[in-house]
Amino acid sequence: MDQVKVKIINESGHDLPAYSTPASAGMDVRACLKEPVVLQPLQRALIPTGLRIQLPAGYECQLRPRSGLALKHGISLVNTPGTIDADYRGEIGVILINLSNEPFTVNNGERICQMIITTYSHTIWDEVEVLDESERGDGGFGHTGRK
Repeated sequence: MDQVKVKIINESGHDLPAYSTPASAGMDVRACLKEPVVLQPLQRALIPTGLRIQLPAGYECQLRPRSGLALKHGISLVNTPGTIDADYRGEIGVILINLSNEPFTVNNGERICQMIITTYSHTIWDEVEVLDESERGDGGFGHTGRK
């Protein structure tokens, strides 16, 4: 398993993002709030984390919903995965949304999302007139698996 060193400033008063188990892909990130935030049904809010990071070039940080919050309370991220670029130095904010029919309270220190640090590639476009043929062709949106 590869490891990468990432500089972090933690102004949250909480533990750094951490893996829950040795094989976890994502690290839990906690809310950094002065007072609780109540999300009404279908309401979204930017939740601060008190974290700032400096990623090496060629890396990005992805923020993803926590499955437990999604299943039990209908809480997700609006822009999932949220992407933090290597040149961003501001505080990481998480755009939570309440997709349930009940209000949900986000408390200080609550685990609100997962963070994954990963590499990416830049694309070099090769503009052509024709694409190579494939078995699938142009079938999409439920096309695969049908006979």
